[in-house]
Amino acid sequence: MTDSLRDQLLGLGFKPAPKPERKPEPKHGGAKHGGAKGRHSGRPPAKAGDDKPGQGARPHPQGRHDGRQRAAGKPARSREEIDLAKAYAIRAQKEKDERIEAERLKQEQARLRREARARLEELVKDKGLNDPEADIARHFPYGGKIKRIYVNADQLKALNAGELGVLQLNGRYVLVTAALLAEAEAVFAPAVALKVDPDAPAEDDPYADPKYQVPDDLVW
Repeated sequence: MTDSLRDQLLGLGFKPAPKPERKPEPKHGGAKHGGAKGRHSGRPPAKAGDDKPGQGARPHPQGRHDGRQRAAGKPARSREEIDLAKAYAIRAQKEKDERIEAERLKQEQARLRREARARLEELVKDKGLNDPEADIARHFPYGGKIKRIYVNADQLKALNAGELGVLQLNGRYVLVTAALLAEAEAVFAPAVALKVDPDAPAEDDPYADPKYQVPDDLVW
């Protein structure tokens, strides 16, 4: 296009075409991709050995555990302390079991005694030979003390010969035959208060002598 024609077009209102922009050249050489990446991120490239972006150094798990212990103010117990605590716990449980077993046996024995006394009472019912008119006191040791039962002359001879015996029943002393005494002993032996062995030496039972009297006011 000549200058005259260009001038004529400009005069008619046409504008000249805009000139294309020129991109500035990079100041430093290098791969275009690397440079673009550096401009896009706005951060210098990471060095070898640095942590990954967005991640900091992680604390060691053991360090966290120790930190919690220090924060709680309770030092870790030693193996010896743990074993000692277990030993105390085992001993305490054993003592508890022994107390429970001892109480169970005590209650069982009490139950057996009650049942035996009930059978003895039924066995001896209406079979006592006590004479309400008897006036001879026959003394005998029983339960660590000296006890007595009143008999007549014939009963005293039979008692010293082993033909009769004495039972303790409900706080009373009951005179019974030797055969009934043996049955009662099989049911509940502690109830036998006096069982005379006729073959035993006389000195073994000084209270067998009717002349031997113990004062009523004697305290044992």
